[in-house]
Amino acid sequence: MTMGKPDEPGKTRTSRKKDASERLLDRELVNLPPELRWREWMLRVEAVIFAAAEPVSRETLARVVGKDCSIDLLIDDLREELKGRPYDIVSVAGGWQHLTRPAYASAIRASQASTGGGPPALSDFEAMVLVAIAYFQPITRGDLSKIFGKEVSRDTIASLRNANFLASGPRSPTPGAPYTYVTTKHFLIAFGMETLRDLPDIEALEDAGLLSRTAAAPDREFPDADDVEP
Repeated sequence: MTMGKPDEPGKTRTSRKKDASERLLDRELVNLPPELRWREWMLRVEAVIFAAAEPVSRETLARVVGKDCSIDLLIDDLREELKGRPYDIVSVAGGWQHLTRPAYASAIRASQASTGGGPPALSDFEAMVLVAIAYFQPITRGDLSKIFGKEVSRDTIASLRNANFLASGPRSPTPGAPYTYVTTKHFLIAFGMETLRDLPDIEALEDAGLLSRTAAAPDREFPDADDVEP
């Protein structure tokens, strides 16, 4: 009976398998001409993004290309090739994801095909509460009630939390120290945003009568769209 090689300190079985798989992949492709090398890197990056369930980070993509390869230039070339196609590679929540173009949303809905993405259905009021939290976070349920002129129920908050759009923020410094609410990374992914700076201009929502910054709390300064933290 032979003894196996002892485990490296701090290495789990999963991490060892991951290290081995990365060593087996020829990332540099030095034996290929430059044009074919770049093409192979493009195809690898597209394959990873296509297969992934969530936006793929720069660090993840760097594992399948050469160390001096520019991920940004690869993405630019891929997007150029996808012009005229009904889908694109989009920067979302700190990574990249394959998304269908908005112009084809109605066709996808009309087909009634089963799809793996898209935000869950929300009531009109739930959607507006989510919009208010996105702009005014961290915000308490009490402040949300002031914005809408009626109580925002715990059930409404629970529905948004169950959809993974909300998380608890810091306790409010107001009496009773109520919980505040903030949006999640999943919120960005579901609505195809890179950061909260991609939210529409809040003044347009105010002009349409959908939100009011001054109604929430007269002594609170609410941000403009450009001032929202990413």
